[in-house]
Amino acid sequence: MKSTEIHRVRNIGIMAHIDAGKTTTTERILYYTGKNYKIGEVHEGTATMDWMVQEQERGITITAAATTCLWNNSVINIIDTPGHVDFTIEVERSLRVLDGAVGVFDAVSGVEPQSETVWAQADKYHVPRIAFINKMDRVGADFLNCISEIREKLGKKAAAIQMPVGTEDAFTGLIDLLTLKKMTWAGSDLGERYTVSELQGSELDEARLYRDELLEALADFDDALAEAYLAGTQISSESIESAIRIATINHGFVPVLCGSAFKNKGVQPLLDAVVKYLPSPLDKGEIKGHDAKDYEKIMSRSPDEKDLFSALAFKISSDPFVGQITYVRIYSGELTAGAQVYNPLEKKKERITKILQMHANKRTELESASAGDIVAVSGLKFTTTGQTLCSEHKPIIFDLMDFPETVISIAIEPKTSADEEKLQKTLDYLKIEDPSFNYRNNKETGQLLIYGMGELHLEIITDRLEREFKVGVNKGSPQVAYRESIQGKATASNTFQREIAGKNQFGNATILVEPLEGSLELKVEFKMKDRTIPESIYEAIKRGIFDSAPGGALAGYPFIGIKVLVESVDYNEAESSEVAYTIAASMAFKEACQKAGLVLMEPIMALEVTTPSDYAGDVIADVNAKRGRIHGIEPKNKKDVLKAEVPLSEMFGYSTQIRSRTQGRASFTLAFKRYEKLTHNQAKDILQKRGIYI
Repeated sequence: MKSTEIHRVRNIGIMAHIDAGKTTTTERILYYTGKNYKIGEVHEGTATMDWMVQEQERGITITAAATTCLWNNSVINIIDTPGHVDFTIEVERSLRVLDGAVGVFDAVSGVEPQSETVWAQADKYHVPRIAFINKMDRVGADFLNCISEIREKLGKKAAAIQMPVGTEDAFTGLIDLLTLKKMTWAGSDLGERYTVSELQGSELDEARLYRDELLEALADFDDALAEAYLAGTQISSESIESAIRIATINHGFVPVLCGSAFKNKGVQPLLDAVVKYLPSPLDKGEIKGHDAKDYEKIMSRSPDEKDLFSALAFKISSDPFVGQITYVRIYSGELTAGAQVYNPLEKKKERITKILQMHANKRTELESASAGDIVAVSGLKFTTTGQTLCSEHKPIIFDLMDFPETVISIAIEPKTSADEEKLQKTLDYLKIEDPSFNYRNNKETGQLLIYGMGELHLEIITDRLEREFKVGVNKGSPQVAYRESIQGKATASNTFQREIAGKNQFGNATILVEPLEGSLELKVEFKMKDRTIPESIYEAIKRGIFDSAPGGALAGYPFIGIKVLVESVDYNEAESSEVAYTIAASMAFKEACQKAGLVLMEPIMALEVTTPSDYAGDVIADVNAKRGRIHGIEPKNKKDVLKAEVPLSEMFGYSTQIRSRTQGRASFTLAFKRYEKLTHNQAKDILQKRGIYI
């Protein structure tokens, strides 16, 4: 992409709650832009963007898929993201590199729990977005209620730029509030053509009312438009269009559109809105990062192919023909096949062997790519998710991504010795591909545990092990990923002094620990560094603390929420060794934690249940029996929405239980909220079931 054309690039994501119609909408986009010659359907397992076997079988999106299409002389790079909370990492890393997003909402359900989650993620990365109210053909569709919920639940200044023509079975098209024209789809040609007609009578009067509401909302962002509106001057559709674009790009306004992707209505105007209102890389402007040689110093790169090369690796996956590929967003400069780039975090040079433009799991090889492009590259050996690639001259580091905490685990074991050889290598690869997945060997039980974001996440991982990587495994029941922390402050000192291979090894450290309430981190600081002590000794102490933290000191669960202050270090130049300081620091850290009082932490989940009112009492009683805390109940579309917090340990098999209690008419979502301390008796009961006595 040349710099003269970069204003025509749109890098967007499609995001929403599960089953709101993201992938169905994307399939229509690909069809109308000519990328696909036929429409794939999620329920038939033929959706282009849901290419994994597991996605096709379950009818859900699991991994973010990228593609590129053309519309009105503009290049649209699209990432279709998952809606299930177990795969929220896919949304997180996609939004990190996108310039804009389309939030899809179910016209019946409105703003759902995962809608709130993904919009919070978009806020975090300052991603401008437009809203598409989908499924206007469904019974119970309520366009105005959806807009109201976007304003109230998401805290956004939102206004309609379209109005539906009819609802439910009578939904036939939409009214453009800028031009006051009606678009109607016949439906016989897969929605490729629609007729545009003038508004008459009551339709025109109603449209003018909502057009005024739109102008009032835009008046808060555009003084010239506000003056013209108050003066009663006729405002052109071009002026409104310009005001919407500016307000949307500056993160203050959300234009709302409507349609029915499954019934092929409203997708072309959505594409027009993407081009008109969402930003190009030029609109987003310079991207800031840190000087690799002086991290406190802020640097910037321009979205220009003539600037120094910089890019962010945001996803790693496996391609059966190319091998490991890394998805990158290029922010500045130009990248050519065969070029050498630099990874400043790993301090390694990398060679780009191929540049690929992806269309879900298909690929087209490119000779080059430049600022504004999202492409996949092969040949990278050291780069992982979230790391920066740049030119070695004036290296820059972009901010790293935050990865969610794993809350559930299962024990697995290889079926045969041949599987055992492949398992470790495969798990290492999966950990690189999916930063929300982890594994470790439990020293107390001798089990190999894999950790994930939920039962479905681990189910997909084990399924992929067997079907994709041909590794046979036996698996146990899901277990809660507990954590350990401390109750108060304590100090401990440890000296390691021993003769090893005829040489004295000496190391000493005095450590203070204290709780970091509400944190999932382990922070290590030094009270004061002595310049006569080599930096490698301090690194060894830090390493000793971090290496011992995953094993805990109570029941083998990792430590979280602890601030560690290294108060003093004794140094003997003749005998001091890094190994000795690592051991001394590890021992002092664990001793200090034991003195401070060990506590077991359990994951608390945010639960939202949507149930017919007749069953609300049973659902509430069940949540209370699970040690849950109910925060509120609100009516919505003749149903009750129950919001609560429940320990994860009580929620295994809940989908079966809730179906049984409500005759299959209730639905729920579960998302990690925080870790909470257990009482001594609670911890004792939990650990005794695992054969651990405290």
